[in-house]
Amino acid sequence: MTEAVTERLEGVGIGLRSAHYRELLARQPDLPWLEILTDNYLGEGGQPLSFLRQFATRYPLSFHCVGMSLGSAEAPDREYFRRLKRRVDEFRPVHVSDHLCWSSFHGRHSHDLLPMPYTATNARFFASKIQWAQDCLGRRILIENVSSYLTYAESSMEEWEFMIDIVRMADCDLLCDVNNIHVSAVNHGFDPLTYLQSLPAARVREIHLAGYEDQGTHLLDSHSRPVSEEVWALYRTALQRFGPVPTLIEWDNDLPALDDLLAEADKARQLLRGIHAAA
Repeated sequence: MTEAVTERLEGVGIGLRSAHYRELLARQPDLPWLEILTDNYLGEGGQPLSFLRQFATRYPLSFHCVGMSLGSAEAPDREYFRRLKRRVDEFRPVHVSDHLCWSSFHGRHSHDLLPMPYTATNARFFASKIQWAQDCLGRRILIENVSSYLTYAESSMEEWEFMIDIVRMADCDLLCDVNNIHVSAVNHGFDPLTYLQSLPAARVREIHLAGYEDQGTHLLDSHSRPVSEEVWALYRTALQRFGPVPTLIEWDNDLPALDDLLAEADKARQLLRGIHAAA
């Protein structure tokens, strides 16, 4: 296939969703890159894979996974990684990412990305699973912080401390989800700026922005709303700390019209350009 591979991402991309396939192909908006939910494209053949091959000739891609389940106590799912490597080798995405979580147990998969107890033992364990995944795929991966709604009594460190230890031991990179930091900060009562300021800037390769729902007792990371003003403010701080990191507008539920999604991406683009110009 004709390749649109680049060595690094720049600017603000959007998540590729099936509802927008045809309109995106017809209009071909000036987007610097697209991110896919990789697990939707691991089957053999079918319409999604056919569309993805068309998009890959036009846009650089970032692969975002939800099925590695690196925090699971079980051995990695070798069949999952075999299928994933086949897609990585075919499309050569600029980034491959998954989450700081576990999501499967005895062959059963959760619909949520489940947090881990933050302990030194678990940090070493998680780092070893990342190293295995990187060796399997033949490339460095990005790990994303998740939104969470509970904490563990066993935790002996803060989430960002846990993340820093993992990055150092696994020699991986970070996907900083600014919305997830805000959601978890409200849910658990910590300072989101402390989280941002603690992350190793040189390791942050991608940023996610999304919208949440206020459930009264907690914030729900629903990816179904525009980015909130609080998250835009936190994003400005993130750009000042990390520089003009490529950014994704992540919208999965209650999908808006494509023009509304592109307008949300343009807000992020203006902020990113402003920070870059100031720097």
